[in-house]
Amino acid sequence: MKFKCQTSEFSEAIQIASHAVATKPQTPILSGIYMRAEEDGLVIIATDYEIGIVTKIAADVIETGEIVIEGHFLQETARKLPGEIMELDFAKNGNESKLAKISSNAYHVQLNVMNAEDFPKINQITGEGSFKLRDNILKRLIRRTSYACSTDDARPVFMGCLLELEGNTIRMVATNIHRLALAEDKLEGVNFEKKEQCIIPKRILEELLRDLTSEIPDDIEIGRTYSEICFSFGDTYITSRLIEGQFPEYRYAIPQEFATRVTIPVDEFKSAVDRISFVARSSDYNVISMNFSMGEVHLSSSNPEVGETSETMPVVIDGPDVEISFNVAYLIDVLKTLTSKEFYLSLNESLKPAAIREEGDGNFIYIATPVRTREFH
Repeated sequence: MKFKCQTSEFSEAIQIASHAVATKPQTPILSGIYMRAEEDGLVIIATDYEIGIVTKIAADVIETGEIVIEGHFLQETARKLPGEIMELDFAKNGNESKLAKISSNAYHVQLNVMNAEDFPKINQITGEGSFKLRDNILKRLIRRTSYACSTDDARPVFMGCLLELEGNTIRMVATNIHRLALAEDKLEGVNFEKKEQCIIPKRILEELLRDLTSEIPDDIEIGRTYSEICFSFGDTYITSRLIEGQFPEYRYAIPQEFATRVTIPVDEFKSAVDRISFVARSSDYNVISMNFSMGEVHLSSSNPEVGETSETMPVVIDGPDVEISFNVAYLIDVLKTLTSKEFYLSLNESLKPAAIREEGDGNFIYIATPVRTREFH
């Protein structure tokens, strides 16, 4: 096996594939990155059985073949190659020690090679359940929901986003019980006669955000089986196991009516929350309190070990005054995703769930459960 290619393209492809390399491999082969030199380019693959990544780059292939190299060392090598062109040369020598030689400019390194025949195969999912979606829509759905997933592996169904397909609507929902984020959009040229659902691990959604970097919207093909989902775009293919289990009926968590609606400027509120939050983040419950009254919101946080802080800013209040407290992280996370100048905070009583909607966007809602506060002395 022997090939030459652009160093930057090789390094980027290895970096992408490395996200699927097993950190605690079931077998040694899963710690490696598989490379196959074909006549029309170089295929690079990594998997830990939960997620698999396949990507392809252009290469001048002198001799076809396949090898597996330990992922960490290959990633470090690719990142540090000095020249614009790199070359990999591997000559198979029976049962003797197997080393692949990588060169770039005057730099040379030899890395141990594992048996490529032991590397698990990754098959592309195609068929009736496949559909296409613009990548900018998928990224928006992920950004608006995935932060609300749980990190508690004792409840795996909450460690991913529900993907729901209904008619010509695509919907993504995430919850950790204490908060919920829902975003939806329309599909073009697709109509699902019955509602279909699957739970996608947060890990693969974060991987998609890293890899979908094109500034020009393009199609991404999504394929599903009862246990797997795949995403195909450009020269990259990502597959993942789905989370087993029943996602809760999330619609029951969304209040149908609110007594008070507050219109709040996004940038000013984000800045105020940021100034308040250093005290909130230092307390056991990360609590920030808000008192909506007389056309203002009074924000405050206190911690016996740090001190207290407060700030007041003007808002537009439609309805009765309300005093409410939240885990400050639940506010910061959603505020990062807002792109409009104003948002609406809908409230009922102090201990009833509240909703955040963005100005001009009826396809997104965020529900947060308030916390009961303790007096600061």
